[in-house]
Order: sequence, then C-alpha cells, then structure tokens
Amino acid sequence: MNTKIEKEFTLDQSIDQVWLSLSNPEEIVTCVPGAALTEKIDDSNYKGEVVTKFGPMKVKYDGDIEILELNEAERKMVLKGRGLDSKGKGSADMIMNGTLSEADGKTTVNFSMDITIVGMLAQFGSRLINDVSDQLLNQFVDNFKAKLSGEEVDNTMSAGGMMGAMVKNKLGGIFGKKDE
Repeated sequence: MNTKIEKEFTLDQSIDQVWLSLSNPEEIVTCVPGAALTEKIDDSNYKGEVVTKFGPMKVKYDGDIEILELNEAERKMVLKGRGLDSKGKGSADMIMNGTLSEADGKTTVNFSMDITIVGMLAQFGSRLINDVSDQLLNQFVDNFKAKLSGEEVDNTMSAGGMMGAMVKNKLGGIFGKKDE
C-alpha cells in the first residue's frame, strides 16, 4: 500500500531557530510520537524504533534513518526511513521532503512523505493509515511548538487522537465512503 502525506504549519520562531531544531535528529525525535533513536551510526545515519497503534494492533518498527540531503542555505531536507515490524509481519518505507520559508519573522514548514507499507498494517487501508498519520503529525506539531517555547515535551502517543481516527474511519465506512 502506498500513500502520500503532506503537511504545512507555521511557527512563531525564526527560521534559524526552527532549522537548528529540525535538522538535529537527536533533538527532533523527542517530538515524534512513539519514536526513539537507539544508535547514531554517523552524522547521516541513525537506528531507531517507532511504536504505534492502529486500532487493536500495536506495531513496533525497528529501522534505519538516512539523511539524504540537509541543505542549510536552501532550508531543505530529504530523509529516507525503512522500518521492519519487530514481529516480522511487515515493513514500512518513507521518503520525506521538507522545506522552510520565512515571512514576517515567522517560519512555515512544508513537508511531504511518500510511504509504502507492506504486511499486516497495510490491510487497514490508506484512509485509516492517513487518518492515524494525520493525528500523529498533529501531535508532532504540538510537541515541536512546545519544545521551541521551552516547554516539557511528552512523545507518548495520544490515545484519544488515535481513537478519534478510528471512529472517523469507521463512520466514513458506514456512510458509504469507500476505502482505497
């Protein structure tokens, strides 16, 4: 199953401050729900894990993250991730492209992720994957804003957000929306 996720959000901080945080994997991972870095291979390669929940199924991916491009002058980054389900029942691959722009002292972050999911998780369909991913991304944005403001960040997954995505998906199915 393939899906594309795009997100844009604006922050009150300067582009320099936002770039400094976003371009540091060891700092930014603390904002990603359910994620942790487990090893730094070198400045461009890391090992990590992500634990996420899709309905009754909890999935843990052990994976690799590679920074393909980190262009400070253009404020552009490209990351590649690959995770394997720790139970051997699937995998996920991702390419993320991100750019920053500044206007009136505020920073806008744009990114897109191309995701390929294989295995048990793919059976849930792209609509549910997109709904849950959207909830996770919203939690990431809230965490990132809090971190930039100097607040404490909790990167455990929000169960309420995940439940909301499940309900939204189920209601969409009841009212005739066809899953992809």
